[in-house]
Amino acid sequence: MKIKEISAYLENMAPAGLKESYDNVGLLIGDPETEVNQAIICLDLTEELMDEAVNSGCNLIISHHPLIFAGLKKITGRNATERLVIKAIKEGIAVYAIHTNLDNVSLGVNAALCSKLGIQNPSILQPMADKLSKLATYCPDDQVEKVRSALFEAGAGHIGNYDSCSYNLEGYGTFRAGDHTEPYVGEKGKLHTEKEVRIEVIFPDHLQDILIRSLINSHPYEEVAYDIYPLKNKFNDAGAGMIGVLEKAVEAKDYLKKIKEVLGTGVIRHSSLTGKKISKVAVCGGSGSFLIARAISEGADIFITGDIKYHQFFEAEKKIIIADAGHYETEQFTKELLYNILIEKFPTFALRISQTNTNAVHYF
Repeated sequence: MKIKEISAYLENMAPAGLKESYDNVGLLIGDPETEVNQAIICLDLTEELMDEAVNSGCNLIISHHPLIFAGLKKITGRNATERLVIKAIKEGIAVYAIHTNLDNVSLGVNAALCSKLGIQNPSILQPMADKLSKLATYCPDDQVEKVRSALFEAGAGHIGNYDSCSYNLEGYGTFRAGDHTEPYVGEKGKLHTEKEVRIEVIFPDHLQDILIRSLINSHPYEEVAYDIYPLKNKFNDAGAGMIGVLEKAVEAKDYLKKIKEVLGTGVIRHSSLTGKKISKVAVCGGSGSFLIARAISEGADIFITGDIKYHQFFEAEKKIIIADAGHYETEQFTKELLYNILIEKFPTFALRISQTNTNAVHYF
C-alpha cells in the first residue's frame, strides 16, 4: 500500500480544511508514492517514539500532534524537532499528522472521549462558522435528476440529519452557440431558449473542488454555468468540543472519581463544586479553556478538558465545574480511535499502536 492511499482515507474522514488556522497537518515528511510496510500510531513524536518506530520496522508514523508546527529555517540537529526530521529522512520513515482536523470532526477525538466517559448523544459544543457555501447551477429539465444525484454523491445537500437536500426552481435560460461549439441543445449562431431548472445545494467548503468536478462531469452542457455563495450558517457537523448527557445524574465527586479512573490521571484540578448532580457534560480533548463560556451557555454541569490556567478557574462562578484532567489524558484515546478507523478500512495492513508513553507531565 502507498502512503497516499492511507492519507487520502484519513483526509476524507478528517479533511484538512477543518483544521485550525495555526495548525500543520497532513504528510509532513516523505513521498506520498512510497510503499508502506508498517505504520505506528502515536500522540507525540518524541525521540523515544522514533526509536520504537525504527526498531519495529515501521516506515510511517501517524501522529496526532504535528512534529513541525512552524517553518524550519535550518535543520542542523540543534533541537529535538530537527534531530527527528534528520533521523526520519535517514531511516526512510514518513511522518503524517492529523491534529485539529481530527479534533473538529464529529467522530474524532472528542467523540472518543465522550464514549469512554459515558456521555450519550454527544453533539458539537461550538460549531464552526464560515465553512459552508451554496452552489447554484442551471440544468436542462431532462438532465436534472442526473446532475442533482451527482451533487449529492459528492457530499452536497446535508443539513443536520437530513441528506439529499436541494431547492429547485423552474425557469428558462437563453444562449447563442458560437462557431467552435458542439451545443447539447440549440443551433450554432442562433439564439436559443431552453427550459431549465435552477438547482441549489449547500456543501462544506472543503468539498468545493470535488463538487465542481462532479457537476461538470455530470452536466450535459459544454459550458456549465454555476454560482458559489459563501454562507454564515454554522457547520453543526464540525467544530470544537462536544456536549452530551449521562444516562442518569450522579454526584459530582463520584463523577470526578470516574474521570480520574478512566483517564488514569494522577490528579484532577477543578473549580469549586456547585452542589448539583452531574447530568450534562461538556468535553474538549487537549487545551479547551476557550470553550468555558460556551460550556456554561449550553448548560453543562461540568466541563472536562486540559491546560486550564489558575485565573480561568474563576470563570466557573459556581455555574459549572471546570475539571482539568490533563492534555495527554484527555487525548490518549486518539491512538485507539485512529487504529480502529484504519484497521476497519485496511484489515490486512500492518498497523500498531505505540507503546511509548509520550506524556510530558509527570505526577509525584
